[in-house]
Amino acid sequence: MAAALASAVRQRPVGLFTTTANIAGRVDLISASPMFEGLSLSAYEEIAMLARPRTFAGEEVLFLQGQPVKNLALLRSGSVKITQLAPNGNEVLLWMHGAGSVVGAISEPIAGQHTCTARAMQPGTALVWEYMTLQRMMRENPQIGRNISVILSSRLNELEERFREVATEKVAKRIALALLRLLKHVGRKVQDGIEVSLTREELAQMTGTTLFTTSRVLSRWGEMGFVSPRRESVLVRDQNRLELAGEDV
Repeated sequence: MAAALASAVRQRPVGLFTTTANIAGRVDLISASPMFEGLSLSAYEEIAMLARPRTFAGEEVLFLQGQPVKNLALLRSGSVKITQLAPNGNEVLLWMHGAGSVVGAISEPIAGQHTCTARAMQPGTALVWEYMTLQRMMRENPQIGRNISVILSSRLNELEERFREVATEKVAKRIALALLRLLKHVGRKVQDGIEVSLTREELAQMTGTTLFTTSRVLSRWGEMGFVSPRRESVLVRDQNRLELAGEDV
């Protein structure tokens, strides 16, 4: 569908400073995003024209916890981690987003503040819309608001599921489930499997366990051959075996 939409866009005139190829590429990304699902071709084209491209470096902050909400970003490449700072100063990793994900979506953007911090894990690019622009887009295309509600509901459901896992599952099972989710969100295909870029400490934060226990589980799986723990990443060599990993080691 995205290719057909992009082909149709190429037949339309565009602004002096925005090339047809740029708009077609944006339409490809936008039409594939759950946030813009169900819109018309003319809506996709207008939304693409309103987007502002952004490039970010590794470790660059997209927004900080407590800052006013100003923008929403749709990732084209790279990955972003979402963290929250506790009152005692400890930072907790909540989410990791990859290409195609929406970063900065909240239910009530007007006068709202970010409850988390977004930081790039890898260099990447995004399409960015100011929330005032997004509000107008939502008035003209109410489906966008409904889509955002679905996205936020899905993320809440995942948080509830992760909370249940911390309360009921053994550590090894929690780590396996977390890695399986991350494979879908930020996994990068390499020669020997699928690699997830995160440290053991970050994985421990996501699963409610200690760095020592996380390292012990990953080392054991490494000896078994279906996972290769690295300094700042985890390589999953056999996803099927990871799915079966559920006993504490």
